[in-house]
Amino acid sequence: MSVDPAFLGRREIATADEMERLGFVIGEQLVAGDLLVLTGPLGAGKTTFTRGLAEGLGVRGPVQSPTFVIARTHPSLVGRAPLVHVDAYRLGSAAELDDLDVDLAGSVVVIEWGREMAASIADAWWDIELERPVGGAEGIADEDLDADAPRIVTIERVGP
Repeated sequence: MSVDPAFLGRREIATADEMERLGFVIGEQLVAGDLLVLTGPLGAGKTTFTRGLAEGLGVRGPVQSPTFVIARTHPSLVGRAPLVHVDAYRLGSAAELDDLDVDLAGSVVVIEWGREMAASIADAWWDIELERPVGGAEGIADEDLDADAPRIVTIERVGP
């Protein structure tokens, strides 16, 4: 697993630009076979993080949420691994994820909403949880999910 361990732990990200920058710096370090599992509510920054990661990897964009297509492959523009961006929200099981026939060994794979399925497809991965304020005076209303507000990002390595 290729990400510098200095990125492990919990940090506050103040803006969407900072979220994209974090993704970029991590994306620069990734190699084929790296798996990242992103977890967080709507509007937490999963796709924003992945957009930055894609730029750091040097893959073709644009990076958009793969909610309706389930998975998108972004080929490299610079001779590195392609990015496969998966949204597991609508998948019913790990078997359905496996049916996508994602090239885990030859790609960098980002799976949104895939925490419960990751162990069935890999021995190790980066688990990235994104939290945002929700509801109430301190939170973000549903209509303002894209608003700049601090997010908490926790990065852990799972497996050997």
